[in-house]
This record gives sequence, C-alpha cells and structure tokens, in this order.
Amino acid sequence: MIGSKFLRTVSTLAEFELRKLRHDSSEIFIRGVQPALWLLVFGTALTSIRAIDVGSFTYLQFLTPGVLSQSVMFVAVFYGIMLVWERDLGLLNKLLSTPAPRSAIVLGKAISAGVRGIFQAIVVFVLALIINVQLSLNPLDLIGVALVIVIAGMCFSCLSMCLAPIFKSREKMMGIGQAITMPLFFTSSAIYPINQMPGWLQIISAYNPLSYITDAMRALLLPGYVSNIPLDLGAGLLATAIFATIATILFRRILE
Repeated sequence: MIGSKFLRTVSTLAEFELRKLRHDSSEIFIRGVQPALWLLVFGTALTSIRAIDVGSFTYLQFLTPGVLSQSVMFVAVFYGIMLVWERDLGLLNKLLSTPAPRSAIVLGKAISAGVRGIFQAIVVFVLALIINVQLSLNPLDLIGVALVIVIAGMCFSCLSMCLAPIFKSREKMMGIGQAITMPLFFTSSAIYPINQMPGWLQIISAYNPLSYITDAMRALLLPGYVSNIPLDLGAGLLATAIFATIATILFRRILE
C-alpha cells in the first residue's frame, strides 16, 4: 500500500514538472542549437579530414550518439538551477510542507528530466537523419535508446540536485552547471574513442557515467558497434542511485 502511494506521488510530481514544458516548448529547439553546431560544424569537418579513427563508421555516425547524450545531460543539469529558482519563489517550501517524502520529490523531478530528455533527443535525432547520418531505425533499438535517455536524464538531474543544496544560489549553480557539463563531456567517449585517449584520461573516462550512456546509445544506433549494454545500463543506474540518494539526504538543506 505504501509502495503504491509512493509511486502515485512520484508520477504526480513528474507530471507536474512536465506540464512546464507545454508552457514553453520553444526551449527544446533553443537548446537544440548547440548540438546542431556540434553535428553540422565539428562533426562534418572531422568527417571530411578523417582526423579520428572510428573504424568502419563515419565520424558523424560515431559523434551523433555522443551529441545525443550531451544534449540530454545539458537539459538535466539545469534541474538544480530550477530547484533554487523554486525555492526563491517559495514553491519548494510549499512542496516540502506536503506529506510527499523527499525521495519522491527527487525521483519525480528526475523522471521528468528523463522524459524531457527524450523530446530534446528527438530534435537532435531528426537533424542527424536530415544530414544523412546512417542510424538504426529498428523500433526495438529506438525503444532501447529512449530507455537509455531516461536513465541519462535521471542520472544528471540527480547530480545537479546534489549540488543545489550546497551552492544554493542561481548564479553559483549556473557556473557549476557549466563547470561540470563540459568536463564530463570532454572526458567521456562522446567525441573520441576511449582507446585513443591518453592513459590518465582513460581512467577518468572509466568513472564517467556519460561514457557508459554514450556507448549504450552507439550499440543501439550503430549496427556492428560492439559494447557491453548490460554493463553500460548497470553503470548508468548505479550512478543514478548514488546521486539520487545523496540528493535526497541533502534536499532539505536547500531551505537553510
């Protein structure tokens, strides 16, 4: 009985968060500008000069799953900023005065970040198809990609919500958002194969959740790409569980 009540609370909070998207759907397209530049400029240039060896794939094929992962991460990390904004408006205080447990609030926001990430990824995916990037269109593969995107959105939104109670101001969180997204992106397998990185960077990449998210997407979108999908999904879920637990523990501190 308690479990069903908890799940209803989570779904209600997730639905509430997603309603905000209907009021400002243009945000999805605005946030699509940066991924578009990565594909159209960076990806096209490196494909033509063959600067990075990605085996039998074109560089644009290799890069597209990385840009998909990046776009989802960028959307998700701003949930910490939204948390601070809700506190400043008094909305968070009202939410915490309800019987909803903190874990349900964190999980509801995380799920909404994952679903929101799907809409963001659709924009990037369609753009990739328009510029003739050869990707798998198998329905089962696409369902798998959607699942990976939800995990990614939950993971990085929970990471952001871990930081919001520590830094507490919108200005600091904006800076922190930029400070963590770019290092996570450049130390992952998003734009180059791990086996071509220096040894020290390979070690960092092995502990970077974005590497596992990206590899899972590549395995699903690029026929013939070899990756351990169960390991990738397990690593993403483990990181999500760790960040969600920390965010739940620290959650009330954001009001202090």
